[in-house]
Amino acid sequence: MLRRSSLAFAAAAWLVAAVPALAELKPNPIFSDGMVLQRDTTVPIWGLADDGDEVTVSFRGQTATATAEGGRWQAHLGALEAGGPDELTIAAGDETVTIKDVLVGEVWICSGQSNMQWTVSASANPEEVIAGANDDQLRLLTVPRVGTAEPQETVEIGWSPTTPETIPGFSAVAYHFGKKLREDLGVPVGLISTNFGGTPAEAWTSREALAADPQLKPILDRPLNERESHRPAWLYNAMIHPIVPYAIEGAIWYQGESNAGQAYEYRTLFPAMIQDWRNAWERGDFPFLLVQLAPFMKIEEQPNDSAWAELREAQLMATQRLRNVGMAVITDVGEEDDIHPKAKEPVGQRLALAALALAYGQDVCYSGPTLKEAKFEDGKAILTFDHTCGGLVAKDGSLTGFTVAGADKKFVDAEAEIVSEDTIEVSSPEVDRPASVRFGWANFPVVNLWNEGGLPASPFRTDNWPGVTGP
Repeated sequence: MLRRSSLAFAAAAWLVAAVPALAELKPNPIFSDGMVLQRDTTVPIWGLADDGDEVTVSFRGQTATATAEGGRWQAHLGALEAGGPDELTIAAGDETVTIKDVLVGEVWICSGQSNMQWTVSASANPEEVIAGANDDQLRLLTVPRVGTAEPQETVEIGWSPTTPETIPGFSAVAYHFGKKLREDLGVPVGLISTNFGGTPAEAWTSREALAADPQLKPILDRPLNERESHRPAWLYNAMIHPIVPYAIEGAIWYQGESNAGQAYEYRTLFPAMIQDWRNAWERGDFPFLLVQLAPFMKIEEQPNDSAWAELREAQLMATQRLRNVGMAVITDVGEEDDIHPKAKEPVGQRLALAALALAYGQDVCYSGPTLKEAKFEDGKAILTFDHTCGGLVAKDGSLTGFTVAGADKKFVDAEAEIVSEDTIEVSSPEVDRPASVRFGWANFPVVNLWNEGGLPASPFRTDNWPGVTGP
């Protein structure tokens, strides 16, 4: 891991190099041996050179030129077909930089906090997974974990192939995601792992985006956290900004634990962060795929309010509010006493299913059931669902996890029955006139509603009554 002093040195070197008298031809470090370029789109290549120099980028018969202004240049290659390896050259004056072993395929950002950072070696079945990790067409890059007050232009990074030597310390979720994409798409895949344990979403959002939203601007006025990684925009500055606008297909995201106490705020913050990234990359509404929070903490016997349930709701809302946002539900992989579930393979695989559907247009079941509509009549709640993938299923016995309340807002356990491919009826002898139904509304939900496609349903509620983290 690069220490902060090294990052500062690298950033200083970049700024010094930008002075015309001292400049030399230098591509951004992300353009290095073993890299993966995104297929089927314009590919920006950028770096430093003497002010006024004409820079020529050559690759597979294409030539792109740019003139350095203020010591900086950016050229654009046209759409490329998947394949490789090939060599890419960058020339200016009598200087030439050759980048070897370049692949073209699919590139994904893999970001979030500790559950995205969580390594292969610390996850389930490490020996088996590591031994099978031999794929020269699956390339890995890890961004140094550090925060800075100002946006950085570069960090010291490099690409590596997937081998038993390189995979143990890499993100397990990202690896299993990339592995499935490789299996299903059959093209090279590049994974850019930029994540930092224990960090909130505001740290991954630019200062400009926070300041532009009246609901989020107060975040900037809060006292600075002692930990730099918690400060608004600091991780965006050091771990996102330096890799923009590297051509990507999309992003996967596993985060939310550090914002659970501000779930209502997250309803605004999280979509703003997604849009902030999309604005920065200028690649339209690129696919953004998130992991809903896993079950955690003590299983409670009685229905209660829950900050974690409210955070899951905010995550679900993001998928409904923004285009091309998918979600992997993992209510089946939580651990009561560990905020870091060891089962990362199903997480990565479910994210990959969402990618296959939303990014690549494949006809696959990619989401668990989500509530479509709720009606209350004859002492029952009638719920209809989207994403049933052939039908709703009670995975083991009778349906669990449903509660119901009347106008008094006192929830009790309810009976639930699947009555058609997409419909469930919910009732309780204790509630004559139901006013709300909640499903999986707990820190650690115990639920068994799935679809025929083998994916669990998202927790939800039908009411908008005040919660524990907001009005």
